[in-house]
Amino acid sequence: MMIPFLAVVKKELASVIRDRTIVISILIQLFFASFSSALLLGMLSLYDSDTIMQFGGPGIRVGMVSAAANPLEAYLSERGLEVIVFETVLDAENAFYQGGVHAYIAVPQNASDTAEIKLYLPDSDAVSSLIRMVIQEPLKRYENYLRAQNDIEVRYADLKGKPTTSYEFIYSVLLPMLMFFPAFVAGSMSIDSLTEELENNTLQTLLSTPLTVNGMVAAKIFSAVILSITQCAAWLILLQRNGIDLQNTAWILLLALIVSGITSTSGTLAAVLLKDRERSQFIYSLMLLAAAAISTLLNVSPITTLSRLAIGDYYTNGWHVMVFGAFLAGLYLLLLKFSRRLIV
Repeated sequence: MMIPFLAVVKKELASVIRDRTIVISILIQLFFASFSSALLLGMLSLYDSDTIMQFGGPGIRVGMVSAAANPLEAYLSERGLEVIVFETVLDAENAFYQGGVHAYIAVPQNASDTAEIKLYLPDSDAVSSLIRMVIQEPLKRYENYLRAQNDIEVRYADLKGKPTTSYEFIYSVLLPMLMFFPAFVAGSMSIDSLTEELENNTLQTLLSTPLTVNGMVAAKIFSAVILSITQCAAWLILLQRNGIDLQNTAWILLLALIVSGITSTSGTLAAVLLKDRERSQFIYSLMLLAAAAISTLLNVSPITTLSRLAIGDYYTNGWHVMVFGAFLAGLYLLLLKFSRRLIV
């Protein structure tokens, strides 16, 4: 029984080398992992709001009303904003509605020396979002200035380490992409493998060997998972060689293995029920989107679990991984129930 099973696995892995689509997808992932440090620098310009307009020069006009001179005007100008000072809020409001400024800030000074800053933004969501992102850094600097004026020492700016956005990008975007993209490919590969047997009328020949239909299905899933987890292990090694610190690598690999099993089993189940490549791939894609949405709503997302494991979160451990393992077991039992439809 084991020899036919391994023969099917060997056949499936050998067919991967001849499939240009899968080979190209592997090379793309290899590029991401090998050059993750260089890629990080380029993509952070899109991911990090602090780099917006840093080198583009003034383009957004911001009005400012202040009861007394303060350094906020200089902070805004240094950030790349064109600052226009008004004497009253009414003057700034008129200029705002006439298009003279894109937004305006009112910084009144009350009796308790507490600055209450009011920011007025346009109705356009795109422009408002851009202004909010650009103006964050000057407002933080002004906040530190006010604290210093009140003899409040703030030293968090002296902390060493990587920027927050870099940290978020590595553990919330780059790592999940490299760990789960092979799983998505594995599910698609399982569909193609099974539907190819049906389309070429080779399924009955394959089942004429001392191999049951469940054994054949398991062999195809197993070969796809082997390919996926091998890629994940290689990506982890490459990421660590790029200087990225990863905790709980064993649990990360196990989670990647389970997710690969889930996607491969889901793809195979779709192929068993539909017996058609195009419809199976379409349903499989919809299942991935639905699963991502549901997992986010239920707060049991594998992406969140992976990120927390990688950073060594104290409250995330192997029990969180076992939740997905239990789901895989249930999904595989469902597949075994319907797999006999292949020979009907």
